[in-house]
Amino acid sequence: MTKPGYRAFQAGTVAELTPLTGVTAACRLVGLSRATHHRMTNPKPPKLGPWPKRQHPGQLSDAERDHIARLLNSEEYRNLSPAQVYYAELDKDRYHASPRTMYRVLEARAMNGERRPLATHPKRAVPELVATAPDDVWSWDITKLRGPVKGVWYHGYVALDILSRFSPCHRVEKTEDGQLAKDMIEEAVMANGRIPKYLHADGGAAMTSKPLSSLLTDLDVVRSHNRPRVSNDNPYSESQFKTTKYHYEYPDHFESIGHGRAWMANFMYWYNYKHYHSGIGYYTPADVYFGTAALTMEKRQRTLDRAYQAHPHRFRRRPKAAPPPTRAAINDPTKRTQQHETRPSHLT
Repeated sequence: MTKPGYRAFQAGTVAELTPLTGVTAACRLVGLSRATHHRMTNPKPPKLGPWPKRQHPGQLSDAERDHIARLLNSEEYRNLSPAQVYYAELDKDRYHASPRTMYRVLEARAMNGERRPLATHPKRAVPELVATAPDDVWSWDITKLRGPVKGVWYHGYVALDILSRFSPCHRVEKTEDGQLAKDMIEEAVMANGRIPKYLHADGGAAMTSKPLSSLLTDLDVVRSHNRPRVSNDNPYSESQFKTTKYHYEYPDHFESIGHGRAWMANFMYWYNYKHYHSGIGYYTPADVYFGTAALTMEKRQRTLDRAYQAHPHRFRRRPKAAPPPTRAAINDPTKRTQQHETRPSHLT
């Protein structure tokens, strides 16, 4: 690449030789392109601009835009869309701008969202429940079951003890109803003779109904509810519903309410007494709920000990039977505390 100083030297030499040899011959003698010499001696004038954008003759003035913004945000019209304001003003023999232009005015001022005052709601507390024994916390929910024809649904009510995953009660009904929910919990308490300390559910109408609330007050059971639109606040019921609907015998639809009740009764028996649940050390929910899991663990350990004694080289270490669960939680408060403590200081 030629240095600027050398290029200037070439241009000066060409200027000295031009009267003697002419421009073309001078450029050839000094090794400079004729076109380059021409550009150096005849530089382009600087660009003028950028030129201002031509204003459209129908464009609104700043005063008119301010007037439209004030109109749209007035007490009379702030609850209406620009299209509704346009026609309301048109009926009063007043024209300001098209609805699309009104939207543009709002967008330019970052006011194209809600212009009306909105109600604010207090932040819902995170439900934090810990179970260290059966009946400490029950969780319940309602899931839809497909009926015989399109648009017909049945409703499966299921309650779970979150430590053992045992279901003390369930029912299948045609509707979601607070009285039905109250009857289900009441029947479970009477049949098992056991009352939970906490009953957790989402915020549906059946879950917050007066009949159920009155029953829980009489039984001295503490109610707990999900935060709005946070399904993770009820993980045990959601997981149980997935197990139900992914079961290989789950039908495409139920022929009748009787079919739904019969199938659910058989399934819940299998789930409580036959299903080896991965979340509780592969014990059955009934083993953990009724306290027989310790005996099952001892039996499994004896079997593993015999296998180890017979073929120790097949094991890396002496096998141990998994213990039954001793703790279950919804939004475990200890984990939340640990996460807060491990956060960087500038984020706390």
